[in-house]
Formats: sequence, structure tokens, C-alpha cells
Amino acid sequence: MEWHVSFSGAVGTLYEGEQFTLRVRFSDDYPIDSPQVVFLGAVPVHPHIYSNGHICLNILGEDWSPALTVKSICISILSMLSSAEVKAKPPDDAIYSMSKGVNSNPKHTSFAYHDDKV
Repeated sequence: MEWHVSFSGAVGTLYEGEQFTLRVRFSDDYPIDSPQVVFLGAVPVHPHIYSNGHICLNILGEDWSPALTVKSICISILSMLSSAEVKAKPPDDAIYSMSKGVNSNPKHTSFAYHDDKV
């Protein structure tokens, strides 16, 4: 199953008024297995979001819990965007985005979750 979730950047943030869409793909093992979540179309310029739409967010990988919902994922992503102080791509964006196409599964990436300030 696949959902598309659209939302706007929060008022008073760097992304205020910008429109975004997430693609949420559920496996047969959901909610035990986390969904695959990527940005479609306009991808926010953010230190934890790659140009191909992949999102470096711990709850989408190793910190997933079956208690989490699509709503909690969206709130976490909106919070991540809202706390950003600068619009910048991840340092390895060009290499990563080139090696992982837009249709690749971000869950096959072992992200290093080392920066919780953005």
C-alpha cells in the first residue's frame, strides 16, 4: 500500500508556505516494519534530507517502533524542518543522491545519526 501525504512548512520557519509531499510505502509487515518514507517532487533543502528525497531520521530506521504512526512520522519530519536554522544540503548529498536513485529504498541505507541539532 502507498500513501501520499502533503503538508506545508510551518509558519515562522525557513520553510513557511512551502508545499511538500511524502510518499509512504507500507510493507506487509507494517507496523512491525517501518514504512518507506521519501519526499516526492519538491525536496526541502535541509541537512538531513537528500536531493533524491531520502530522509535521514532515526525513527524511519533503527529507532522505529510499532507504536509510531504516519501522523507521528509527519510530526517528526515537520519538527525537523521547523528546527532548521539554515537551508543546506547534507555534506555528501551529491555522491549519495547519485548512487541512490529516486526509486531506491532508503531503508537499505545505514545512516549515521550524529547530529540532532537540526
